[in-house]
Amino acid sequence: MKRAVVRLDQKINPIDIGNSPQNQEPYLLNREIAPLNRHGDIPATPDYENAQGIFTVNKETAPLNLDRRNFIKKVLNGSIAGSLLLVFPMPGSIAQDENLSASLQKKLAESSGAGQFNDLDKLPKGLDNLPEEIPGIRNRPYDIHKQKFAFIVDITRCIGCGSCCVADKREYQVPDGYYRTWVERYIKDFNDQVYVDAPNGGLDGYQHPRNDIDAEIRDTFFVPKLCNMCRETPCAQVCPVGATFVTPDGFVLVDSDRCVGCAYCIQACPYSSRFIHPVKKTVEKCTWCYHRVRKGLLPACVEVCPTGARKFGSLNDPTSEVYKILKGPGVLTVLKESMGTWPALYYLGARLEVI
Repeated sequence: MKRAVVRLDQKINPIDIGNSPQNQEPYLLNREIAPLNRHGDIPATPDYENAQGIFTVNKETAPLNLDRRNFIKKVLNGSIAGSLLLVFPMPGSIAQDENLSASLQKKLAESSGAGQFNDLDKLPKGLDNLPEEIPGIRNRPYDIHKQKFAFIVDITRCIGCGSCCVADKREYQVPDGYYRTWVERYIKDFNDQVYVDAPNGGLDGYQHPRNDIDAEIRDTFFVPKLCNMCRETPCAQVCPVGATFVTPDGFVLVDSDRCVGCAYCIQACPYSSRFIHPVKKTVEKCTWCYHRVRKGLLPACVEVCPTGARKFGSLNDPTSEVYKILKGPGVLTVLKESMGTWPALYYLGARLEVI
């Protein structure tokens, strides 16, 4: 199995592995088992030149007539009224923006759970203790057309505590049994058999061993999973109404008011990072806490990680930790290289069982 040394001046494709489920049932790693959403023939035909980083919509097949570029501009300028499209949930701090109408402020606050989790004592540890500056994140004005971010997961540091999953649940009010980010446990015995499970998405941590494995255990490690923020997004290409789109700074988002819940994007996503909200009946996914990043904050899961296994930063700032890691001598890998999705999520210390 090949690995790739990732540097900033190189384009890299993700490394091919078998998908892992987010449910509570353990399973054996078997490359012949293809989950529902593994589709290698999804066309990827983004129009970067015309859309400036936003995937265009075929207006002949899209039933809704909406100019995506103008829509993004309105969202980023905070000029959309509360009765119009809501793209992604935001915390109460953003909902208080003076440029937004009162109705939109209320809608944004409700969607982010701001009314229920405005007590700092209820927030995950770390979210109420933010440094004044974060290299590559909070030390300069945010220019959406000049930003480029990356996410790094260091598997050698992950202890499977579940703090990241708790932070994500509370940030977005994710329903029980559904996960925007989750942590998988890999167990390898001396017969070279690999077992993978994610009970409750890793939300409760991994305090108990597996009792159904007869062979002697050789090794156990944990692998956090989340949206890969692909540069070539199969999810955006298959959406019939243009609900999934890419912002100029590279974040893959879902317009929940346009989404019709057809689940085409769920089928197309090679990383199992999408689900249908059981109440809203629309697609949801990890956004790398885009609303926080726009305010100069780190993603919630990065803030609360006690071991520094999750790292996030700008690729345009030499002082950011992510920039330094990608420019360094270390070997990083990405998932599902053969899919040609070019994700912005990289893994440090990924083992052969994962890649």
